[in-house]
Amino acid sequence: MSRYIRHAAAFCVLLLGALLVNTAWLQVLQGPSYGGNPANRRPTIARYEQPRGQILVGGRAVTGSRDTGEQLRYERTYTDGPLYAPVTGFVSQRYGTTFLEHAEDRVLAGTDPMLAGFPLWNDFTRARNPGGNVVTTLDPAAQRAAFQGLGTRKGAVVAIEPTTGRILAMASTPSYDPGELSGNGPAVAAAWARLNDDPEKPMLNRAVRQTYPPGSTFKVVTAAAALDAGLVTDLDAPTDSPDPYRLPGTRTSLANEAEGCENASLRYAFEWSCNTVFAKLAVDVGVDRMREAARGFGFNDEGLRIPFSVAPSTFDTHVDRAQLALSSIGQYNTRATPLQMAMVAAAVANDGQVRAPYLVERTTRRGGGLVSAAGSRPPRQVMRPQTAVRLRELMCDVVADGTGHNAAIPGATVGGKTGTAQHGVGNSGTPYAWFVSWAQGRDDMDARVAVAVVVEDASARRGDISGGGTAAPIAKAVMQAVLRSRPAG
Repeated sequence: MSRYIRHAAAFCVLLLGALLVNTAWLQVLQGPSYGGNPANRRPTIARYEQPRGQILVGGRAVTGSRDTGEQLRYERTYTDGPLYAPVTGFVSQRYGTTFLEHAEDRVLAGTDPMLAGFPLWNDFTRARNPGGNVVTTLDPAAQRAAFQGLGTRKGAVVAIEPTTGRILAMASTPSYDPGELSGNGPAVAAAWARLNDDPEKPMLNRAVRQTYPPGSTFKVVTAAAALDAGLVTDLDAPTDSPDPYRLPGTRTSLANEAEGCENASLRYAFEWSCNTVFAKLAVDVGVDRMREAARGFGFNDEGLRIPFSVAPSTFDTHVDRAQLALSSIGQYNTRATPLQMAMVAAAVANDGQVRAPYLVERTTRRGGGLVSAAGSRPPRQVMRPQTAVRLRELMCDVVADGTGHNAAIPGATVGGKTGTAQHGVGNSGTPYAWFVSWAQGRDDMDARVAVAVVVEDASARRGDISGGGTAAPIAKAVMQAVLRSRPAG
């Protein structure tokens, strides 16, 4: 009898061993293929079975979660959705994630291992941690001032804290409500189709994903290169600059909108945006030095993330002298995002140093425990400190006596540069209006904010420099909002 029992026991052990081997084979070897199978809904169900973490602005959550009671239980909700859409992006059960919702998805969804107190135990039990929170660098007053300043016009605003690189505002218009895309029903599909078919592209973040010809605002970079190269030593000395200026090697002449530009000083040329002076300066500087100056400010950087990716701003390095002249006044192939031009203004305000811009101050567990912090970012010296001092002087003149007077703030030091970017066939399109600026309060040790504004559909007469009339008041409102708020830290 015992022999049969031994045989039965051995057979049971064999079956158990086969079961364990099969289980291990399924989980270890076949697990990835099953997990990635589109028919497997368990990961999707698990993803939405608990509330998502929050994105915070000024200590207040601008996101939430709604319990639908359905299989995909929790849907994302947004407070002031259109205001913060260029920053938060969306979470859609049907169309995925964008912007911060995408870049910080593991923290917000609770899948980041840093959220777990005992990671190995979580791996063993397959438990999901509560979603963590993402604390942004945004100043809510500055963000609202930027969004309201743009109003119904198409454009973008970026504000940066020059000494740290913290992004204080990032607005893009027209905008949309990301909550319309949260679920997976017919209404979501209809909203997706409507938003994608809209010729105004409301889901495009123009602040970081759209590049524009920067027009005369790029003259800040050209002036920095000329001053660093020693081509200009006296801001008030005449320059050898004819008006009009024949582009080297061509029969094309470059003219000015302003008067008095022939042999104008750098101060006058900067204040009244004389194209001929800056085009000739750039040719004298040379393509190599201009390329290095632009690269130092951040042009041609394809790896910038804030933490989501940014479209690279470009300065064409394969140009002849005529093309270099046009590139250096913000035309030809020169393209820039509003974020890039805010970095240019910030470098001037910060003694010639550029800080890498960032949008996330820290991430935390649901209870508030720190997961990660932005940390210190080393600066990049892009011009001599003395050059930055001279550029601040020039930019202050633009606001005090020149085309940027609409950005003046009583009791504060403000520097700026207007710009008009031509586009369309034969430059027939309505010019894009640019304004870049920085501001320092009366009691501040350093400049508190640097701003770039672009308005695509600026209404201006062809002879006007529309940046001063259209974009400068928006920049002023943003700078005032920052100066009224308590400094960070």
